[in-house]
Amino acid sequence: MAIDARWFIIHTYSGYENKVAENIGKIVENRKMQDKILGVSIPLEKVVEVRDGKTVEIERKIFPSYVVVKLAVEYSEKEGEENVLKVPDETWHAIRYTSGVTGFVGPDGKPVPLTKEEVAKLGLEESADAASGDVVTEVSYAVGDLVTITEGLMEGNSGVVETIDTVNGTVRVIVSFMGKEAPVELPLNQVKKAID
Repeated sequence: MAIDARWFIIHTYSGYENKVAENIGKIVENRKMQDKILGVSIPLEKVVEVRDGKTVEIERKIFPSYVVVKLAVEYSEKEGEENVLKVPDETWHAIRYTSGVTGFVGPDGKPVPLTKEEVAKLGLEESADAASGDVVTEVSYAVGDLVTITEGLMEGNSGVVETIDTVNGTVRVIVSFMGKEAPVELPLNQVKKAID
């Protein structure tokens, strides 16, 4: 049988992702399955949150309740099934019956490997096309919201959010100043949502 390795997604109980990854690591060590279970990952993304004028960078799970595992797979040598991919029974049972795992993601719980594109998007393996290090920025206000400026020359003034540019870290606010409306561009952390 030809042997290869592929990434698969397993479903876990909510909040058990870290425990499942730890349990799989223990199984690999205790059962000497280093050649069968090659990796465990919980895909994370960096998120910059701007709340009450403070910028905080956190890591957040991209897919809560899911863990990704890299498994050695076999291709069947049966006639007519030469290219049929299969997770060996011993590996399937070790993963499936790990505490906190509800099953593999796939039709009828049968493991379906991720495509190369999906693996690259999740940053599981280095790829020329993989976008690694992307940071998502979240703010507590949206376009059209009434906000208060918390710093700078316009501190204390209120206005309406016209645009939010998370790439450049700026927000454009329409402020009424000396009887006229004027757009003001500010850093994301110098604005907070006005209390209704």
